Amino acid sequence: MRRCFVLLAVVAGSTLAFPQMSLTDSANLRALLEEVRLLRHDLQTTTVAAQRVQIALYRLQLQDAAVDRASSQAENARSRLADTVAERKRVAAQVEQLDDKAAHTEDAHERKMIEEEVLPDLKRSLERLAPEEQQGQAKVIEAENRLKAEQAKLDSLHALLDQLDQALQNIGRENGAPTK
Repeated sequence: MRRCFVLLAVVAGSTLAFPQMSLTDSANLRALLEEVRLLRHDLQTTTVAAQRVQIALYRLQLQDAAVDRASSQAENARSRLADTVAERKRVAAQVEQLDDKAAHTEDAHERKMIEEEVLPDLKRSLERLAPEEQQGQAKVIEAENRLKAEQAKLDSLHALLDQLDQALQNIGRENGAPTK
């Protein structure tokens, strides 16, 4: 940008200082003017590229946060499902133990209490846990699908940034700038 202003100053100064130009001065002036135009075009191209990179980085940041949220939700769903499965197994083991205890106890009062009070409560708990487990499995699948979708979006943004990086490297090579 500073180079552009210097060139414009030179051009303006030369037109004021030398009102009668020779043919070579006119050619030099045209060359300078063309250089200014090329610099302006390069500046516009660079500005647009920088803005596109900034937009892509912002989108990448937002998408990375979306992936983190989806990952957290999937992990929470898996954790809740694991808790439900563990609870169901614990209750099922209690039911089995009490069934066995009721079958082998000789105390009629204890057998009656197990069969009429304790076992029905545990079996209701077991029946309640079965749909919870199914719902938990569905939530895990849904959360994992959401995570995969968000990860795919993130991967596409990474690909876009790779393309922008490659394009900027190519522009740098064309202009003779060093690359990585």
